[in-house]
Amino acid sequence: MTKIINLLENIFIEEKLILGIISNKRIKDDKEFNKISIKPVVINKENKFQFTYEYKNKVLHSNLDSKESIKEIMGLILNGFKQSDFYAEDGNYKILINKKGNATILKSKATKEKQLITHNRNKRYIINDGQKVDFLIRLGVMNKDGKVFSKKYDKFRQINRYLEMVEDIIPKIKKDRTINIVDFGCGKSYLTFALYYYLVHILKFDINIIGLDLKEDVIKLCNEVAIDLDYKGLKFIHSDIKDFNEIDKIDMVVTLHACDIATDAAIVKAVNWKADIILLVPCCQHEFYDKIDNVVLAPMLSHGIIKEKLSSLVTDSLRANILEILGYKVQVLEFIDMEHTPKNILIRATKSSNQNKKDAINKYKTFKEFWGLEKLYIEKELGDLFK
Repeated sequence: MTKIINLLENIFIEEKLILGIISNKRIKDDKEFNKISIKPVVINKENKFQFTYEYKNKVLHSNLDSKESIKEIMGLILNGFKQSDFYAEDGNYKILINKKGNATILKSKATKEKQLITHNRNKRYIINDGQKVDFLIRLGVMNKDGKVFSKKYDKFRQINRYLEMVEDIIPKIKKDRTINIVDFGCGKSYLTFALYYYLVHILKFDINIIGLDLKEDVIKLCNEVAIDLDYKGLKFIHSDIKDFNEIDKIDMVVTLHACDIATDAAIVKAVNWKADIILLVPCCQHEFYDKIDNVVLAPMLSHGIIKEKLSSLVTDSLRANILEILGYKVQVLEFIDMEHTPKNILIRATKSSNQNKKDAINKYKTFKEFWGLEKLYIEKELGDLFK
């Protein structure tokens, strides 16, 4: 273990870390975290390392200094985590622990650039205020010098929050070919342009993004902007996602404000495409509003505004449960309110081979029975996959 400690001291005390991922726990437990990511941050002008502990349905954070970080990592290794990957300024390091507890350390060429994140009052984002970004200038979020307009700062924060959520699933993206992404209900496409900019201009990925919307004037405008900015891998099409069949293999499906069952239609298409990543921010959900029936909860269901909020939560819970049945690891995260809806839940699903389908199906059936519900639209469309 001395070699590991020496390596960690070199990475953490010398502050060379860009990203760390600790995974492959010897004995997995759904009630405990099974993966930890680590990145450098600045908090109150002090350099720290943020540990993100990923549980099945939640994430927790802890900010540690360099010595605390080394102690925490050694504890994780001794407690059964078999693999640790550290992307540092001077190289990539992989630590592998075998059944006997012996360690192998592998080094390869550095592949990541450092992007320090701060948590001070003037927070540094993936895209920073004062940084000239062509699409933000073109869409009126920044002036020509890169200064964010005060009235657009909420939009600026929303874009960065979205990119932070995308950043977390970057390791899930297969980079050995062109990555195909569909963004349904893209609207004015601030977030679509942000996704393209982040993946292409910052991460240098080979990306093909297609934005879909039912408003022809919006599609025309977005295509004009994409052409003006020379975003060659980005185009917009006037289409409903149910009718879109231009590409056979889609790697990532995004739908950020689709109403009612349009979100479910996007899930159906994503599953049929065998998409590795699905990002959903549902808008209004009315499918079960008139169908929810539970005598015990009558005091809640008798008030329209409460019943509407409740039906939204029930529907999103079922969507998350269904995605688990269909082989995805699902996280329900807090987003930033969209301009036209107060809904602030983002469902993030990544393809996984470790899901307990039988357990997920039992939970789904019990939950529906509790609320007195029949089949959800997705179940009707993908019925064979629920067996």
